[in-house]
Amino acid sequence: MKFLLLGLGLVLSLEGGLYFLFADQVKGWLAELQKLPTSYLRWGGFAVLIVGMLLALWGYSLFKS
Repeated sequence: MKFLLLGLGLVLSLEGGLYFLFADQVKGWLAELQKLPTSYLRWGGFAVLIVGMLLALWGYSLFKS
């Protein structure tokens, strides 16, 4: 449970930091995302999901007690 909270905290910190530091650029990126086909976003999201799961499993295997 503590790793879940740690991971969630890190994700929220990174995402919040991006919006805080690059607010104007994020608006532009989001406008550009609307121009992309849905299939690109779906496959990109799937790829990020897989990478995130692999990183979580790798981190868990490094720190399990």
